[in-house]
Parts: sequence; structure tokens; C-alpha cells
Amino acid sequence: MHEQYDPKAIEPKWQQRWQEAQLFRTEEDPAKPKCYILEFFPYPSGDGLSVGHCRNYIPADALARYMRMRGYNVLHPMGWDAFGLPAENEAINKGSHPKYTVPRYVANYKRQMNLIGLSYDWEREINSSTPDYYKWTQWWFLQLYKRGLAYRANAPVNWCPRCRTVLANEEVEGGKCWRCGTPVEKQDMPQWFFKITAYADRLLNDLEELDWPEGIKQMQRNWIGRSEGVEFEMQVQGRPDLKFRVFTTRIDTVFGMTFAVLAPEHPLVDAITTPEQRDAVNAYREHARRLDETARQSTERERTGVFTGAYAINPVNGEPVPIYIADYVLMTYGTGAIMAVPAHDERDYDFAQKYGLPIRPVIAPMDAVPEPGFSSMTPGFSSMTPGSTSRNPARRDGSHDAVPEPGISSMTPGFSSMTPGSTSRNPARAPETPESEAVACYTGDGIMINSGEFSGLPNREGMQRLAEWFEARGIGQRKVQYRLRDWLISRQRYWGAPIPIIHCPACGEVPVPEDQLPVLLPDVEEYQPSGTGESPLANIPEFVNTPCPQCGQPARRETDTMGGFACSSWYFLRFCDPHNDQEPFSYEKARYWMPVDYYVGGAEHAVMHLLYARFWTKVGYDAGFVPVNEPFYRLRNQGMVLALTPYRPPREDETLREGEIGILVRRDQLEQMSEADKAQLTWVWEKMSKSRYNVVTPDEIVERYSADTLRLYELFVAPFEAAIEWREEGVKGMYRFLGRVWRLMREVRPCFIRAWREVLAQASLDEAGRKLRQRTHSSLKKLHADIPDFKFNTAVATLMEWFNALEDYWKRVNNAPCCSDAMAVVSEAVESFILALSPFAPHIADELWEAYGFEGFTLQHRFPDYDESLARAEEFELVIQVNGKVRDKLTVPADISREEMERLALASPRVQAYLAGKPPRKVIVVPGKLVNVVV
Repeated sequence: MHEQYDPKAIEPKWQQRWQEAQLFRTEEDPAKPKCYILEFFPYPSGDGLSVGHCRNYIPADALARYMRMRGYNVLHPMGWDAFGLPAENEAINKGSHPKYTVPRYVANYKRQMNLIGLSYDWEREINSSTPDYYKWTQWWFLQLYKRGLAYRANAPVNWCPRCRTVLANEEVEGGKCWRCGTPVEKQDMPQWFFKITAYADRLLNDLEELDWPEGIKQMQRNWIGRSEGVEFEMQVQGRPDLKFRVFTTRIDTVFGMTFAVLAPEHPLVDAITTPEQRDAVNAYREHARRLDETARQSTERERTGVFTGAYAINPVNGEPVPIYIADYVLMTYGTGAIMAVPAHDERDYDFAQKYGLPIRPVIAPMDAVPEPGFSSMTPGFSSMTPGSTSRNPARRDGSHDAVPEPGISSMTPGFSSMTPGSTSRNPARAPETPESEAVACYTGDGIMINSGEFSGLPNREGMQRLAEWFEARGIGQRKVQYRLRDWLISRQRYWGAPIPIIHCPACGEVPVPEDQLPVLLPDVEEYQPSGTGESPLANIPEFVNTPCPQCGQPARRETDTMGGFACSSWYFLRFCDPHNDQEPFSYEKARYWMPVDYYVGGAEHAVMHLLYARFWTKVGYDAGFVPVNEPFYRLRNQGMVLALTPYRPPREDETLREGEIGILVRRDQLEQMSEADKAQLTWVWEKMSKSRYNVVTPDEIVERYSADTLRLYELFVAPFEAAIEWREEGVKGMYRFLGRVWRLMREVRPCFIRAWREVLAQASLDEAGRKLRQRTHSSLKKLHADIPDFKFNTAVATLMEWFNALEDYWKRVNNAPCCSDAMAVVSEAVESFILALSPFAPHIADELWEAYGFEGFTLQHRFPDYDESLARAEEFELVIQVNGKVRDKLTVPADISREEMERLALASPRVQAYLAGKPPRKVIVVPGKLVNVVV
């Protein structure tokens, strides 16, 4: 052994040996239990890996190595999500072509992954941009199409009029094109969709079967957005030919409707808008077209809208309510129209407050039900029964307002001044009264008021009764709605899998026959957007023009490509059988490996990739070619890595935008700054990313320290799911720890006893020897519990505490006369420690293993088992607290009773000083740990 720990010699040596031995190669073995460990499909960017990415890969690798050492047949593959928008945009920015940049970036990622010792079976490597992969992505499309789950329809897309191209949502920043800053427009274009809504209930219900973080499952529940309610019809006043339908989950509040809202895109808007309101409505609709749906639904935005000039009839009481358009109502959700009840919906409440619309409470909290006959409508309306036409309600004080003109409802905002023909953009505000100012929004359950014959009912019962009322009259029915919308899969871009459809003038849409797959992506140098909104493929006649597979007449290929999410919706299945050229994967091999046992990646993919992959799996399961109903049994999300990021004060010619704390300083700029300028910097913990210029690469850490140092630090620094602050001081500390391990192992080696098991079987140990054996076995027990549970930080802490105990014991016995029993205790700990260290720091573990004369790799040996009887401590340190603060500690037998723990605690002189002769108020005993005396 070298005198000093020398990772620059050790790590390349073992990485080469692992590769030569094909150590991580995996084949199906029915004799072994399987374990499929998979990290999220990475897109290989030009910047390579950061230590933030390693927060995902290193823990998954430690688990994979541990499971191999436990006797599992482990599948731990890696591949590249190389098709799609990020790869194309990266190539455009570099003035290159994805066919050149992708292989170069892949090679760099692979180099870095090998650099840090990741145990991937590279024989199973896949790349989504190669024909042998996307052939089967296209095959999947055809299976969806055959089952009626892929269809083409018009849909609005983001259009940059200057770049003359369609933009993905992520390319729209603040409503403007990310390239040129031009305001983005919406244009309707034919798009391809996958009918994921057909699986909404199963996607929702089957979440209960999965071992996923509850937060991720809740995000999927919210995204699917299952709602039970009533859909009913509303008649436009004065236009018997015009009706629209609204959906509500709160039919119990229908008597509180004081206005209705349509989505700006609703097909009825043109027909109902009055001439006086036409300009305002058109201007608002144009503005709404520029907003994406995420912005429109944001709770942070102020609610805006425009009055159409039309009214609708509330079917339960015959009252007209004004019809607005507002961008917070979406045509793609529900019916594109809502009944607005500001007294019981916060969104409607904000809107009503802004535009001075009436607020009528119809649900009262259980403890605030008004006296019979009391009405609390704004401003002063009595309850009305279904069909009632009362338009002159009494005020609370018994007086009456002026009777409005026929056809104008007193609940219509500002009826006294908003007459037919008025040119006001919005109805005039309602008269401000103390009653209206006092009304607050209440969204809870309670008793129905101001609701005609339903007044006095608990609102949950009222929901059922009102649903029956609508159904009995044939104007409404109970219905289930979903927030989930069908998945728009097509992209008008080059770098993606071509959609395997042919458009024939005679036959219509014709799927490409499976034996003609793949539809190859043309190899062209000019691939930038076409300028017409079509895919660049539309400009390639030899690609577009093709005979119809059915009639043989001239036809055109579909020129849209599939978005990258299609490729990542089934890659986990391809890893089961990556070289199969007859089918996407063997059913038998998929049955052996699936589902993925541990799926590891970021929480940001909760409602896109994870949902889409579940959908495709269920489709394949129903079609009989996928053996499982869910792809990922267990999901774990890593925390992000934060880095200190410098900002400097702005110069005279620089200004800061709202929320900015300074001008971001790049690393190269920081190196050139004077000490005086550095003193003016503000340092902030921010997510490590290339846009913040705060990235630390694994290459840097391996060069300065070692791969094993990086691995141990990332595993130890915090719980797996927690964010970490990257501190190089901690990295240095882990490097020193490995140096200590090396030195101790070098000292112990001449005294190591290979036959320690036989010696210990006959040994008579002193107390110190028994304690180290107990530490060895209790540490192994904790490692067995922590590693599969992703508690890597406490697992590494256990290793370090165990090593400290071994080091202390070695110092003690090394200075005493040689004793085979003591050396056997040390030898057991050393051999077990090297093997236990292997999943975390495999390079140094294999080097030590070889130095001690063992053959093969640590990965090929069993992770040490523990003896339960030895793992149990003979004694433990009893912590004694007074009012939660530690006041004493005692060493007591491990089998001490609760009663004896309490007796010893109360007898402690330090506790007696706090009791002052009085009995304690309470004594809390935690067996095996502590006693807390409450005084």
C-alpha cells in the first residue's frame, strides 16, 4: 500500500478494471430476485454534468451497488433523451446541427458518469434520436392511433410573427418570443393529441398503489382535477335560439349567481356581444390570445374582464344576470362558461369587487344562520323560489327602491343607470350600502339561505336536491369533469420522431404500415423553422411526397414531429430489451424486470413526464403488450443543490428590475475583481445552474479531491430529499476522512487475521472488545435499514461513527501486547467496514480489498450481515431531562425496565435540585433512550 491516499492513481485503475471485467453487465436470471433502479432520462446538454446532477446519480448508484451485494439481479441502465426542443435549440444557438452536438454531448456525459464511478450497464445504452429507437416510438403512436387515442384537431399555438415560427410554451417569456422579444400571438393550427383524458379515472385511482412522495401524488391529483358537479343550461335573455352550458361543483350556491362568465374564445361571444360593447370585447379577446393558460390561471394576477352587453337567465329564479368574458375562464376546461357566485367563490368575489357587481350570500355558517325571513343579499334582496319573477325586492328596512324598466333585473349591477343602449363599457356599479360593504366571501359548508324552497337545508343535502331539481326539468344533469386535458404531442420542428401518418386526398388519414417503420428523419443541414408555421420537413419534397399505402395515389406525409415527452414515455421498457429489432421489447423480459423498483429524479417532472409514462404504460397493458399497469412502483425525489452566487451593485448606467438585488457576476469576472470590489458583493444562496454562473462540475472536485470524496459528501451532507448548500469546506472534511481510513487500514494490514471468524468463535473478549463487536454489528444493522430507505446521510454518519470506534480501539490494542482475540475483533471490523464502504466509495474500497489480499471486486461479495444478538448493546447511555433540557446522563443496562429508568432519573441529585422536595408534575419515559421530568 502507498503511504498516502492517492486517488489519482487508484480511481482510474479501478474504473478501467470494472470496464474490462464488464462488472455491471446484467442479464435476466430467474434464480435471483430482481431490482430495477433507474434515474430520470437525462437530456445531454452542452454544459455537461454539475455536482447538482450528481445529487441524483450518486445515491441511486450507491443503492444499486448495495442491492447487487445483497444478491439481487440489478438492472441499472442509462441512456439519452436526445430528441426534442432543448437539443434543437442548443444546436441553433451553437450554429451547429443536433446530429453533431448530441453525440458530442452524450460522450461528455458518459465520460463524467464514469469519472465518478457510476455502475451503469453501458451495453444497454439507448439514444432516443437514433432510428433503432424512434422506430418503436412511432410504433407506439400507431398503437394509440388504432385504439382511438391519437387524433388531429385544431388548437391555438404560440406564434412569433417576426421569427415566423411556432413556439413551445417554454419559449414564451412574459408573453414574448424568447429569441427576439416580439409579442407572441395565438394562431389556430392542426395539432396531434393523445387522448389521455380517457384514462383520467385510472390515473387518479391507481396512485394509491404507488410508493411515491405524497406531495407528488397530490400534484397529479390536482393536475387531473376530478370534479363532481352539475352541468346545466342557461338561456340568453331575449335570444331563445342562444344557450350555453355551465358546470359547477357548488350547485348549492346557484341562487347566489349574480353574473356569468364566458371564456374569451367561447363560440357564443360574437353572437351575444352588443354593438356598444363590440370594440371593448374584441380588444380584450385579442389581449387574452397573447396569454398562455398558465398565466391566465395564476392566482397572483388581478382578475379582469369585459361586459358583453348581454344577459342570461338564471334557471332557478328567472333572474337575468350580466354575461362577462374573462381570461381566467378557459375554453379547454369544463364548458368554457361559469356561473359566478361572488359570495362563495374567492375568484368571483375579487371580480365582483373590482367591477362593483352584487354579492348575494346563500350559504350561512352553521353558527351564523339568520333568523327566519332575514335576507342578506347585496344590496337587499329577498329569497326567491325557482320560477319566481319578483324584480322589486324589499330592502331590509322595509323600504323599496325604484322599480327598474321591464327586462332589467334589480340584481343586475347598477340597474338604475344601466339601460338598454348605454355605452358604458361595464354595467354601472351597484349602489354602495353598508350591507354590501359588510359582505365577505364564505367558501365553507353551512345552511342554505336566500334559496327559495331550499332555504334552511344543510348545503350538502341541498346539492343533492338541486341536482334532482335540474334533472327532473331536463335542463341539467350530474356530471364529472376533469382539469386534465388531452396531451398535445405534435411539434412543428425538425428534431423529433416524424409522426407516422400519411394524408391522402381520397383516403384521408392513413397510418404508415408497421413494416415501413421507421419513417426516417431526413438528413439535411438546413433544419431551422420554416417561416410558415409548418415543420421544416414540409420544405423537403422527397420526404413529403409519397404514395398512399391504401390506394397508391399521390399523398403527403405528416410533417409534424413528436415532442420529446413521447420518447421518454416508454424508455424504461426499452431498457429491458434494448437490442430487439423485431419488437420494442420482449414481453417476457419486460415481465421479469418491470415495474421499475426505484425511480429517482427531480420533483419538477411530477405532472408531465410521470403522468405521460403512466398513461402509455396503461395503454400498453390494455393492449396486451406491456405486462404491468404502472411503470414505477417506488419514486424518490432528490433535493436541489444551492450555490453561493455573487451580485455587485449597479453602475451609473445600469438599472435593476423589480426584485433584483444586484448585477449577477460571472465566475471569470469574479476572478478579475479587486479585493475592494469583492467587498461590495452580495452573496445569495441560489439553485446551481448555468444561467446563474454558479455551477461546480464533478471534474473540478475529482481533480482537487477524488470521486469517492464527492460521492461521500453528496450522500452525507443532508437528507436525500432536502436542498443542500454546496460548501467546499465539507468536501475537504470528507477528503480528510478518507485519508484517515487509508492510514488506519495501512497500519492494521500487517496484523490482519483472515481467519477471524474461527478465532472469535473461541475468544473471551474484554469489555472494549465486546463494545467494538457490538458497534460493528449495530452499524451493519443500521446500514441495512437506511440504504434501501434512501437515508444515505445517516448511513454515512453511521460509517463514520463506526470508523471512529474502530480507530479508538486500534489505538488501545496496538499499544498493548499482541493479542489474537483483539486482532480478530479488529479484523472483523476492518473486513466488514471495507465491504460496507464499497457502495459509497467503491474505488478506495476495491483498492483496500486488494491490498488485504482478497480476490475480485467488493461488488462481487456479499454486503456483510449482522448478528442480532451482537447488535444489541449491553448498556446504553440514559439521558435525563428536566423540562426538556438535558441535566444528567447515566450508563444503564440495555434491558432496564421503564420503572427502573424512572426511579434512577428521580434519584439523580441534579434532578432533585430542580424538584426541591416537590413531586414532579409528569414523568415521560422513552424506553432505551431518555427520561424527561416535568416540574
